[in-house]
Amino acid sequence: MLPGISTEQLRSRLNRMVADGMLTRKRYREVPPRVDYDLTERARELMPVLGELARWGYEWAWSAPRSGERVDIGAIFRLAPGLINPRSATGTVECTVTDGATYTFDFEGDRFGVAERSAEGAVTRIRGDTEAWVRAFSPEPDRDRSGLRIEGDRNLSDALLDGLTLTPTAARVINAA
Repeated sequence: MLPGISTEQLRSRLNRMVADGMLTRKRYREVPPRVDYDLTERARELMPVLGELARWGYEWAWSAPRSGERVDIGAIFRLAPGLINPRSATGTVECTVTDGATYTFDFEGDRFGVAERSAEGAVTRIRGDTEAWVRAFSPEPDRDRSGLRIEGDRNLSDALLDGLTLTPTAARVINAA
């Protein structure tokens, strides 16, 4: 579900991305009908580019949300593969936006993945509402992680949170690890 886009517009854009080799499409013979889309390798190669655009946005355009403005924490989570280079981290982190969705981050040596789902075997779990996540991702001096409930491996949670805050310093630390 994307606010402001009709089903037909979304279908058209997804079909175009399939035709351009950015997505694969898998249709299931179920009632109601279900279709899954996955990024191709070609699309995954864009993740570092999108990550750099996000870093630029954080550095030059990040501000506290205005009254009535909705923040999509999932958009930050979905960019994680382009933001984090997990060379030394191993394990699974489950992040829950209590007034939103749950995301799973899998660190496997030099590989990293994110999915919008729960993780039964997570070694670390981080929970908070949208406001707590916004404060946790805010640039210094406004960054505040006290609203997040963190359970499990603190080094792994710090690696994820530091990478997602998009500060130039954090990006260098994660990439150098």
